Amino acid sequence: MMENIRTWAKQLKRKVLVLYFAYKDNRTPWYAKLFAIGVVAYALSPIDLIPDFIPILGYLDDLILVPLGVALALKMIPATVIQACTLLAEERAKSGKPKNWIAGGFIILVWIGAILWISLAVYRYLLK
Repeated sequence: MMENIRTWAKQLKRKVLVLYFAYKDNRTPWYAKLFAIGVVAYALSPIDLIPDFIPILGYLDDLILVPLGVALALKMIPATVIQACTLLAEERAKSGKPKNWIAGGFIILVWIGAILWISLAVYRYLLK
């Protein structure tokens, strides 16, 4: 059973990488790009909608939201783009684990911006 879970997790990671490459492809529609980059950012982000320390519920977003988002994003992208990006993802997986510090930094900056924006909105609401 653990081997099945590991295989499923590896396939999910590869699909997230396919979405990343599809985002960069010019043949992908703009709405699919927007949705795909949101799914990739959420999947790779260290910050979850529901924190992992909450028993059971903490892992539900990882087990339900990410696979659901990946499946929806893949349906929005043309099949030819998915095939080409799947080949790119397989090549990248064979060459080793990619490290993209720029993308990681961007994701962290987006989360910091979102937290600051929400904090400012709450602060302004409480001052009224």
